[in-house]
Amino acid sequence: MARFLLRRVALSIFVVLVVTLLVAWAVRLSGDPAIMLAEGSNVTEQDLVNIRKALGLDRPFSAQYAGFVAGMVTGDMGRSFMGGRQVAGMVAQALPLTMLLAVLSLAVSLMMSIPLGVHAAVHRGGWADQAIRIVSLVGLSFPNFWLAIMLVLVFAITLGWLPPSGADSLSGLVMPVATLAVILTATNVRLVRTAMLETLSAQYVTVARSKGLTEAVVLYKHALRNCAIPLITYIGLQFGGLIGGVVVIERVFNWPGMGSLAFDAVASRDYPVLQATVTVLAALIVLVNLLVDLVYGVVDPRVRAQ
Repeated sequence: MARFLLRRVALSIFVVLVVTLLVAWAVRLSGDPAIMLAEGSNVTEQDLVNIRKALGLDRPFSAQYAGFVAGMVTGDMGRSFMGGRQVAGMVAQALPLTMLLAVLSLAVSLMMSIPLGVHAAVHRGGWADQAIRIVSLVGLSFPNFWLAIMLVLVFAITLGWLPPSGADSLSGLVMPVATLAVILTATNVRLVRTAMLETLSAQYVTVARSKGLTEAVVLYKHALRNCAIPLITYIGLQFGGLIGGVVVIERVFNWPGMGSLAFDAVASRDYPVLQATVTVLAALIVLVNLLVDLVYGVVDPRVRAQ
């Protein structure tokens, strides 16, 4: 188990380092922040040179990258070009809000999709199975931004039950979480149903039922556990994508998370903020995948021997 863990940790560190290099290089393609910071119509080339020097952009790329990595290791992410705030403080404020949105959305999705998927598999071909499959297909057809806008129009503007945006109260969580959970559930229901269909025909399920075990124990303790590997794989990938893919939802609901922070940084060409947000999100995705690998080792001992 220790060797399995060390291999996965080493690979994760390597991936994060590659991501930091790509991010540091890619953000410089977004434009020159000196032009954004220069004020007035009489800006000279020398003024731009002075701004770049003040920001440290006159140094070679290798020196800038080394400073960026060293700062990330020590927790010093630099200062924002726009306003001079500590980037670490900005990330510390935004990250918990994004994680809250992602965790709650996935949790709500799993609470709905697992029992629905199991029920659909057990009653394969029945009216409940057909209804669940049709509803999930409709859910897959909704773009998340369209669903978010519809929820705002109905529940915020028309009915006035919920705030249209912001993170000032718990009620502000309802529509962003509902939007993401509906999209996730539409996929997860089909995944759980497919995995359970393959498992229910196994011999150990028949043996479990012949022992007089309750149907709930047979389904959730035996059948569902034995199809956990594909479910864990997809849910881990889904959560990783969810962390980095909430930008649109955060913009629609004016949610002050990492997505909004990165979006504003792109618009203002704020290199330190953009580098920090993308690197932190990438590190979280890698961490989630690492945790998925570790869960493999717990669920299936054969994985630890690889």
